[in-house]
Amino acid sequence: MASYRDSPPSETTPLISRPFERKDANYERFSFWRKQAILLTVCGCCLLNLFTACSFSSTIPQIANEFNTTGGVVNISVGLFLFTTAAGSLFWARYSAYYGRQPIYVVSLPLYIFASLGVASCRTVPELMVYRTLQAFGSAGFQSLGAAVIADIFKLEERGRAMAIYGCFALLGPALAPFIGGLMSEQISWRFMQAFLGLIGLMALVIIITCLPETMHPGTRGMDKVDVETEKKGHLIVLLNPFSPLALMKSPVLSLTTIASGVVVITQYVILLPLAYTIAQRYGIENKALVGALFLPYGLGNIIGMPISGWLSDSAVKSWRIMRGGKWVPEDRLRATWHGSLYIVPLATMALGLVIQFVDGMWGIWMSMVLLLVHGIGMCLVISPCSTYNVDAMQDRSAEAVAAKNATRTALVSTFVFAIFPAIELMGVAWTNIVAAIFAWIGFGLIQICIRYGAPMRAWSSVPHTDGTH
Repeated sequence: MASYRDSPPSETTPLISRPFERKDANYERFSFWRKQAILLTVCGCCLLNLFTACSFSSTIPQIANEFNTTGGVVNISVGLFLFTTAAGSLFWARYSAYYGRQPIYVVSLPLYIFASLGVASCRTVPELMVYRTLQAFGSAGFQSLGAAVIADIFKLEERGRAMAIYGCFALLGPALAPFIGGLMSEQISWRFMQAFLGLIGLMALVIIITCLPETMHPGTRGMDKVDVETEKKGHLIVLLNPFSPLALMKSPVLSLTTIASGVVVITQYVILLPLAYTIAQRYGIENKALVGALFLPYGLGNIIGMPISGWLSDSAVKSWRIMRGGKWVPEDRLRATWHGSLYIVPLATMALGLVIQFVDGMWGIWMSMVLLLVHGIGMCLVISPCSTYNVDAMQDRSAEAVAAKNATRTALVSTFVFAIFPAIELMGVAWTNIVAAIFAWIGFGLIQICIRYGAPMRAWSSVPHTDGTH
């Protein structure tokens, strides 16, 4: 990977002087429409990962009844899925930096297909846990790989829009998966949903093999450097430390934005994960398809919010660069998070808990749906700029940076996932959501620290950043 340690750290960096931006040919290797096709392909794989992660949300009661256990026990599989995703994303990202993006998709998808069929055929809770863990590992790399592919083929000024589209597809998973899973569970069985995911995985594998080119810039793969430096060919398998990307978390800006986005994602899980036990039971909704439909306003919010977040993100970069006379500060992208992190996410989280606990009848249902929509918009306004900022700041190790961020954030979120149901039982929905809203405000504070002190923190860090600071 290229090193920028020789460049002096500065508060602002001219956009035209950054080394990776001078290599415009690397971003012109693919035509506009080929880039859109590649973007659509990686979006589909990322959606598959999150669709799988969230497909249990609306069917937890049915699975619990079938296995003669409780919803809390089945919910453990959700936590295991998140933990495994965190570790797996590190593993796949590390090897993608060595072998390239496309080979990792080709290797991980067959494991995902096998595990999905295993989940569909399991007969005991331990089997369910094992296959869900393998399913998580097989799909764990899709998020970080997709973001890295976007960084490979889109220039800085195009990247916010591309990441917004990518994020929109990603966030459709938590919104649509419960509805479709609930509908299939109501009409057929929850097992059919898992088998269907395996079939989709097989289709994705065929598309990856036939249509996805290698997107890493020529000469930047680890195996390319080994060939050049040692003049040895034919290295097929190497042993790499999958946890080495976590060293990137020594970057204070990566750590702070990861924690900030993590506490925002916690509010999403606090709202969506127990939905079948909160809104559904509170208002007497028993049909599984209707329970799944409760998640749709959130997905609509994501669809509305992601294009807005992409536009705000790119606009913030362009407008602040103009005000500085053409100089670029990576943290300018984070300014697009202001309204979402300060107002929309925490206030919608708090209000939803109060509505569920205290408002009866149809008014309660409609107010809950509106707040889910609003929260879905707010989530996009925070998550998308933070994710794109991480790619901007660590372009040359984008897959590893995204994996480190996702792993740390997922470990943080999964810890809280185990506590959601006990918290609701102990404190009630309203107080649980109020606590989650407080965490969201903490996230807002961390983002503001990055905006104000990002440049000196990057300069102090021992981790090289794309703009030349370290």
